[in-house]
Amino acid sequence: MILTGEKVGLVLEGGAMRGLFTAGVLDVLMQYSLYPDALIGVSAGAAFGCNLKSRQQGRVLRYNKRFCKDPRYCSWRSLLFTGDLFGADFCYRRLPEELDIFDKETFHSSPLDFYMVCTDTRSGEAVYKKCNTVDENTYNWMRASASMPIVSRPVYIGGKSYLDGAISDAIPLKFFESIGFQKNIVVLTQEAAYRKKPQKGMFLIRKFLHKYPAVIQKLQTRHIAYNETLSYVEEQAQKGNVFLIRPDKELPVDRICHDPDLLQAAYDAGKKKAEELLPFLKEFLRK
Repeated sequence: MILTGEKVGLVLEGGAMRGLFTAGVLDVLMQYSLYPDALIGVSAGAAFGCNLKSRQQGRVLRYNKRFCKDPRYCSWRSLLFTGDLFGADFCYRRLPEELDIFDKETFHSSPLDFYMVCTDTRSGEAVYKKCNTVDENTYNWMRASASMPIVSRPVYIGGKSYLDGAISDAIPLKFFESIGFQKNIVVLTQEAAYRKKPQKGMFLIRKFLHKYPAVIQKLQTRHIAYNETLSYVEEQAQKGNVFLIRPDKELPVDRICHDPDLLQAAYDAGKKKAEELLPFLKEFLRK
């Protein structure tokens, strides 16, 4: 990393399979050895972003293309029989431990600090978890960060339950600023024109999440909080405090995608964008 003394943070939005765009960006950063001091990921931003700390270029694309049609990975059958659209045991045990090995040793030895965002189901507030080693508990935090409401079970850790971090803080730039990162790279998975609309299906949300009124309230107002945060990110980018990377247009994938060619296209879009911006990113890091 080419720096002048300021700590550099990397903030990764979620978006499930839209995160393949982020994977393309991260692989370019690894290709040119541009590593931040710390990374914070939300949902897919955490599940895919951990590969930057383990320095496993190409892994996210590889296993997503390999398993995108596997019902154990992501399917309505998995939701019906396990309670999770993305199979918990398959995604957070078999895949990293057996099928496409996650490099724990490199993750542990990397100086990059790794944070994830989850939502406390009781309070509805964001929890920012720092994890610099990998064990079963780390996988549980990662799973919690990516546990979309209704199609995922809450994840219990230490007597508390958690859901998707995007419910409470989808783009945690302000948190990173609050702990000393005044220079940040922010990777979004929506194009510049995107603004979040009010949550659909609130009737079903109230029915399925009736035990978690604080989460329901967050979901009801999430579009307001998200759009305000997005405006703040853009303001900081204009001031030169944030280097913003996002798609030029709507990605060919949504949260769920079983087509390896479309996953490749989303990844290629991220890689191409990062390569286009590479000279400007290096200049941002030198200032």
